[in-house]
Amino acid sequence: MPTPSNPKTKMPKQDPNIRIENFDEVALGYSPKQAISEANRCLICKIPQCVEGCPVKIDIPLFIESISKGNFREAIINLKDKNVLPAICGRVCPQESQCEERCILGKRWAPVAIGRLERFVADWEADTNDVYMPDRELPTGKKVAVVGSGPAGLTAAGDLARKGHEVTIFEALHKSGGVLVYGIPEFRLPKLIVERELDNLKGLGVKIRTDYIVGRTASINELMDSRYDAVFIGTGAGLPSFLGIPGENLSGVLSANEFLTRTNLMKAYMFPEYDTPLKIGKRVGVIGSGNVAMDSARSAIRYGVNEVTVVYRRSRAEMPARLEEIENAEEEGIKFEFLANPVRFIGDNEGRLTGMECIRTELGEPDESGRKRPIPIPDSGYTLETDTVIIAIGQTANPLISSTTKGLKVNQWGYILVDPETGETSKDGVFAGGDIVTGESTVIEAMGAGRKAATAIHEYLGV
Repeated sequence: MPTPSNPKTKMPKQDPNIRIENFDEVALGYSPKQAISEANRCLICKIPQCVEGCPVKIDIPLFIESISKGNFREAIINLKDKNVLPAICGRVCPQESQCEERCILGKRWAPVAIGRLERFVADWEADTNDVYMPDRELPTGKKVAVVGSGPAGLTAAGDLARKGHEVTIFEALHKSGGVLVYGIPEFRLPKLIVERELDNLKGLGVKIRTDYIVGRTASINELMDSRYDAVFIGTGAGLPSFLGIPGENLSGVLSANEFLTRTNLMKAYMFPEYDTPLKIGKRVGVIGSGNVAMDSARSAIRYGVNEVTVVYRRSRAEMPARLEEIENAEEEGIKFEFLANPVRFIGDNEGRLTGMECIRTELGEPDESGRKRPIPIPDSGYTLETDTVIIAIGQTANPLISSTTKGLKVNQWGYILVDPETGETSKDGVFAGGDIVTGESTVIEAMGAGRKAATAIHEYLGV
């Protein structure tokens, strides 16, 4: 019988004093005993609200019940029925604001650790070297091009391959995985995990072409002219945003996009073993408050700097980053400068950053995001000494595909307009989903969009 009053099983982690010296994964995962104990907290609801909170509609009680019985093989089979990237989702998806937020147990006690259990069974499967491959339907003779190998593209590709279609993913970078490889640090998502999930997709027959920039190497129209029957665009939102304040062109001011790409994809932290030098000073400022800001700050501290300070114009309560990432950052010695907003970067005579001028803020009425609006306080300016600043305030749509695809409609911010239920764009045979449609969102929401689009593409192909 479940004993729901028991506390949630804690996730074993590296000690903060040790982990800031390495890029190894911080969370160490459940043991089988811990996983079974946590699974036994689940109430196995007849009307599971957690499933409604999951963008890909995993049968959560079913796979957790299998874990509670020690039947891990059955659990991974149930899980993979809806999720082609379980080891990734179990690590980086914000379950606390999705499936776990709906958990009935959480109304009175801590919710079931759904994400941790998902990670456990995915890792258990990998350890057995006996990977379950879902069945594929008979070949349909139809070809689908998927542009971008992030979570939306990978999910769409996997679902379409299972339906018997011939699927090719086109990735602009030299490694596939999209934001999973260039944006999320090793200590949160080891790249061997991503490679493992990609290998599973290839096992379904998905082909991946890297160093292929759709919009340059070939356009969407040219792909369709070369016998592709449909196209899915899942390129993400990869154009970094900046503050537009004086001094932003000083040496030492970086976008989070550049910093994390050099760190994660190009392994700058392993220089000179990897030929990607990255000059970082001893006092680092990170501007922003989301998961990308936490990833940037936590990566920076691992370069051996003296101090990392996150500057945010609101308070801790308004931070959109996952709570566990904020807590991890605090444990690792990251400082937080709340209710502060940069207004100018300061440099020396040689154009190198030496500090940033900030102004204090106070919180007013909620804005369109639902968070309290930061209001500058007059005559409250002060200077933070810093020789490196990482700007992590979001990304916008890259216009390359929209500008080279006649008939593809976008909104005023450059995001592709689609039918929200199908991902169908204004161009016949072309579908889209993920951040290139919604703006920056979560891995699992992008996967949900990829799944919807795959279903719609299958119907469009008429087989």
